[in-house]
Amino acid sequence: MKFIRHRLLGLPALALLIAAAGCSSSDDSPSAAVPSPDAKVTKLCRNLDKVLPRQVDGLDRNDPEPRSPLTAGWGSPAIILRCGVPRPPEMDDPEADGVEVDGVGWLLQKRDDGSFRFTTTLRRAYVEVSIPKARTSGGMGPLTAVAQPVKKAIPEGIAD
Repeated sequence: MKFIRHRLLGLPALALLIAAAGCSSSDDSPSAAVPSPDAKVTKLCRNLDKVLPRQVDGLDRNDPEPRSPLTAGWGSPAIILRCGVPRPPEMDDPEADGVEVDGVGWLLQKRDDGSFRFTTTLRRAYVEVSIPKARTSGGMGPLTAVAQPVKKAIPEGIAD
């Protein structure tokens, strides 16, 4: 997996790439499928939920339905975090794109609708952050906001 280092000031090319993509919704009630991990991962995800920020990229927390400590959201259209997701098969691709933000590695996936999905790498639970098209111009802000909570709640290692 190729990784691009990202610092708080950002990589202009990566920011431009993200600005060029996305997904949009005007619904104020976001929804997200709740993952169903084993008990160990669920405990890690509950710990993550306790330390997540109230705001991400200047957006207030707006959790998706159904409510769960394994999901979180910010803004509308919402940036959605899901904890305890399955390992993406793209992680097996040595050519897959990745980024490191504040010490947390992320698999980067541009989706057909123009949005981006980022999934943590080398953590004991996989955490996914989906950024809709309408929010992609913010660069790495969402990942910067959740990197420290992920580091605090989800230890490094390989998820079972």
